Amino acid sequence: MPPTAPALSPELFWLTLTALMTAAMWVPYILRLIVQLGPLKTFTDRSADTPLMATWAQRAKRAHYNAIENLVVFATLALTVNFSGVGNSTSALACEIYFYARAAHYVVYMLGVPFLRTLAFMVGVACQFTLGGILLGFIR
Repeated sequence: MPPTAPALSPELFWLTLTALMTAAMWVPYILRLIVQLGPLKTFTDRSADTPLMATWAQRAKRAHYNAIENLVVFATLALTVNFSGVGNSTSALACEIYFYARAAHYVVYMLGVPFLRTLAFMVGVACQFTLGGILLGFIR
């Protein structure tokens, strides 16, 4: 009998999904590297500056780095909201929107769509500020 998942607050649920999505973002550009260099060279080359020739793969890698950088801020805020007990429907919605904004950011960044990339990024930042506003008592 498999274990049952613990009941998570909405903030922790969306944080978990966001962390798992971020953890998987390396897959497309590593697959491209395997196609480019072959599996043996990809997994044994110790060179950190191996070029990804496809521009979409370069953008995917940058989008992944950006997601990791922003996950630090989002996770800190979502965890603080959860453990401080101030979570509400607004914080839950902000966390959900953040997840979708980061997913959209990754896709449009990888595809090279600049305006939509910036828009998705800004939506994610607005979600972070919403969580911060809730924590500071500016937003109910």
